[in-house]
Amino acid sequence: MDPLDQLLAERACERVILDFVRRLDLGEPATVAELFTEDGTWEWPEGERLVEGRDALRTYFGSRPADRLSRRMMANVLVTVDSPTTATATSYFATYRVDGHTGGMTPARAPVQVGNYEDTFRRVGDTWLLASRTLHLPFGGPTPRQ
Repeated sequence: MDPLDQLLAERACERVILDFVRRLDLGEPATVAELFTEDGTWEWPEGERLVEGRDALRTYFGSRPADRLSRRMMANVLVTVDSPTTATATSYFATYRVDGHTGGMTPARAPVQVGNYEDTFRRVGDTWLLASRTLHLPFGGPTPRQ
């Protein structure tokens, strides 16, 4: 691949990774599904969860509790472009989250999750989308209530 095309593909995939957490934390969680291919998957092997297809993803992410406050910190995003239409990535995250939020500032707590995502991307037309996302969670616990 031409170095400029590779750089643009890497940046487009990084943008999807960051947009995913922005939509969960600050946007409309169900719209996360738009970042996946029609046959995209989200998997959490340790939780034995597998969600397949954009409609199922929309339902899954849209079922997030309305009173949940969360912020995810993303780091160490490494995208590898495998071809003009495929790429993979690894990224690390920490999730701060409480349920029962009614407004205002919440006292700081330790993150409820620290882990990494393993992603595959597919270029559809001019757009890079998640074909699969696998969540690996070596550190986790229940979501506290405020």
